[in-house]
Amino acid sequence: QVQVLESGGGSVQAGGSLTLSCIVSGSPFATGWFRQAPGKEREDVAIIYHHDNRTTYRDSVKGRFTISQDTSKTTVYLKMDRLKPEDTATYTCGASKIFFGWTSAGIWFPPKVWGQGTQVTVSS
Repeated sequence: QVQVLESGGGSVQAGGSLTLSCIVSGSPFATGWFRQAPGKEREDVAIIYHHDNRTTYRDSVKGRFTISQDTSKTTVYLKMDRLKPEDTATYTCGASKIFFGWTSAGIWFPPKVWGQGTQVTVSS
C-alpha cells in the first residue's frame, strides 16, 4: 500500500532556497509535488516516474526547481532555488502505483495517495 509523508517547508526570503522531502513507501509508479495557494486550485509542480527517472515540470518552475529520488527510490526531493513570492503555497506530495500526470492528449490523471502538506512561504 502506497504511503507518503512530506516535510521541509519553511519561510524564506525571495531568492532563497528550500528542499522538500517526501518519504515514500509501497513502491509507487510515480511521485509528484503539488502546491495550492490560498483561493487557488491545486496545481502540479513536478513529477518523477520511478522506473526510468523521467521528470516533468510546470513551466513557471523550470530551471529553478529540481525533482529527484534517492537510489532506493524511497525519498523524493524537490530542490527549490531562486524562490519567488508567487511560489508561496502549501506543497504536497502525491503518489500512485498506476500512472498519473498529463497524457499526450491533455488529460490529467491525479495520484491516488496524498500527503498532508508542508507550507512554503516566500517573502519579498
